[in-house]
Amino acid sequence: MDKKKATPLHRRDLLKDAAAVSLAGAVASLGMLANAQENVSVAQDAAKIQQPASRSSLIRDENAKPGARDWQLTRVRLDKAGGVRSSPIEGYCSKQSVMAAETVNFKVSTAAPQKFKIEIFRTGYYGGRGARLMTTLGPFDGTPQAVPPIGEKRIRECQWESCTTLTIPEDWPSGVYLGRLTTESDASGHGYWQNYLIFIVRDDRPADILLQCSDNTWQAYNQWPDHESLYTHPDGVQGPWADVSFDRPYGKYSQIFENPQTIGSGEWLCFEFPMAYWLEQHGYDVTYCSNSDMLTPERGLKCKAFISNGHDEYWDIRQYESVVKMRDEGVNLLFLSGNSVCWVTPFRESSAGDPNRIIFRGGPYGGDYRWAQEREKNFGPYPHHGPDEGYLMGVRNLRPVNGGGDWICTRPDHWIFADTGMKQGEAIPGLIGWEFHGDPPTDLAGLEVIAEGTALNGGVNPAPWASTIYPGPKGNFVFNASTIWWCQGLASPPGHWLPWSHWSRPHGPDERVQQITHNLLRRALG
Repeated sequence: MDKKKATPLHRRDLLKDAAAVSLAGAVASLGMLANAQENVSVAQDAAKIQQPASRSSLIRDENAKPGARDWQLTRVRLDKAGGVRSSPIEGYCSKQSVMAAETVNFKVSTAAPQKFKIEIFRTGYYGGRGARLMTTLGPFDGTPQAVPPIGEKRIRECQWESCTTLTIPEDWPSGVYLGRLTTESDASGHGYWQNYLIFIVRDDRPADILLQCSDNTWQAYNQWPDHESLYTHPDGVQGPWADVSFDRPYGKYSQIFENPQTIGSGEWLCFEFPMAYWLEQHGYDVTYCSNSDMLTPERGLKCKAFISNGHDEYWDIRQYESVVKMRDEGVNLLFLSGNSVCWVTPFRESSAGDPNRIIFRGGPYGGDYRWAQEREKNFGPYPHHGPDEGYLMGVRNLRPVNGGGDWICTRPDHWIFADTGMKQGEAIPGLIGWEFHGDPPTDLAGLEVIAEGTALNGGVNPAPWASTIYPGPKGNFVFNASTIWWCQGLASPPGHWLPWSHWSRPHGPDERVQQITHNLLRRALG
């Protein structure tokens, strides 16, 4: 998946055929292929670029530690063909994010009484291996835990017993952590089964870069246990009718590709991990947070740059207000994402009283923008309405928002393209998708369109997209890449597969995307 080489179609076909009963063989062979390809890095030249002096060597020191050779899922099984649930073993965490010295509970169910262990890995670069083993917990006695009935607004809210409580060690750095659940072989000797659970370790130190995980969007699309998400309500896919809870496992991701590494890991390995892998590869001083950690601006105000990554669709209005405050106080904003700030998504507490554990699609961002009004007419009425996101991001969500295309340079003289060699009209193939932004506000002072073109939905229906940059009030800037797939051009780490959708796909790591991102970060970090 490196060297700008197209992903062979037979890999996806192979895995799709295997997904019905057991994906074990496909996972093992494809995981080895991904690791082998990762050893050949297209980022060798970019790695020589002199980086700004970081506030801390924490990330460089962490990545000097040995990575794990075995951290991916090897043996997984779906309950049924076309399903999302893997009930032999599955689990979730009691919190989206946790700080050192705080506790997180792990809630795990096994289909039959059976012992299991939990290996905790921090994802990062680690010499190209992609993760480090932090600790192993167990063995524990696994038992079946009840699938909750469908509740009001079709919510599925588990109330599982905890198998263990983990106090985060003081020396665990901020990052995205995977708990790999592995059963012991059953009594008949049929082997073990695996799944993930996922949580974020955050901190409050001053750092150069704050990377926000798009976990609200992971949960919005999560269909566990069987077709229950914000997109599966009988009344329609865009209305405010459904609630979803973080108190449930992540099922297999149900769009774009058939990727068994998504079981239990949300959308992290699909659409976001390449960004973290690449940042840590180059020693950037990065710290991590959940969407739910951005309800006030204090965390972001301690950082020089804020990155929205991947598919960042669902924002509580307090997140929006926090990021506006950060921009106005001089933090550089990098929307290396698509379909971002699309829906107002209020948090509320769980039935047990735990904060920020339930979300729903409260209404559109967009203010008086025409597509926001169209959504209100077609799918409302909504109880919430957000401001025009174009005045924060520089571009808006428009209709159609789905499609794919090439990312086309229109301002080769701009500093963002320094040392890329890009020329007017030069394209980075397949980088736009599968959702994007466009229609920049014409009255936003200093805004420049640095790339633009047309995306096609299903290879047919055209929609304009635009990538923009505009100055903030204190010498800072706001950049919008206008694509979910930006980080696909940075790296293709172990555990990650290239996605495809709407008859288009990114081609993988590209030295121009890498150089543009270096240019943005060098400017942001001074």
